[in-house]
Amino acid sequence: MAHPILQTPRLILRPWTDADLAPLAEMSADPRVMEFFPKPLDRAESDALAARLRAHFDRHGFGMWAVQLRDGAEFIGILGLAVPTWEAHFTPCVEIGWRLAHAHWGRGYATEGARAALAFGFEQLQLDEIVALTAPTNLRSRAVMERLGMTRSSADDFDFPTLPPDHPLAPHVLYRLRRQSK
Repeated sequence: MAHPILQTPRLILRPWTDADLAPLAEMSADPRVMEFFPKPLDRAESDALAARLRAHFDRHGFGMWAVQLRDGAEFIGILGLAVPTWEAHFTPCVEIGWRLAHAHWGRGYATEGARAALAFGFEQLQLDEIVALTAPTNLRSRAVMERLGMTRSSADDFDFPTLPPDHPLAPHVLYRLRRQSK
């Protein structure tokens, strides 16, 4: 099955290629990019991540796309939709997420790409709801979630199930967005 390609005015969200492995590894080793993840990834861990992202597309027909600029860089990050493999009070669900190389922060790419991914999720996949989650201190991602119209209820806050309860990144906030009725 062909994986979908999404385009925005400045971005292409596309299937993964082997050429993406090195820039993904570079991005995943950057402590700034990985600040709200348990740790930066080494090359083997990054390659394993890419394999999981590709397998998700094969399994579900959607996933976290490789992101490139329409007029430049071949790979600037990952963005898209995912079905979490862990359990929480709001699963099963589809989550939206993004991770961009530091050189591409602050330009609105996450919001622009996420709007395209949300439209795909609601219009093509006919999802009723898409969630986003992060550590409470990840103010940049939370700002993107709010720009997308996602809302948070403190009653949905949770501890990330794959982290020890005393880990500084265990507390998470959950944002939700429901499909608009026509």
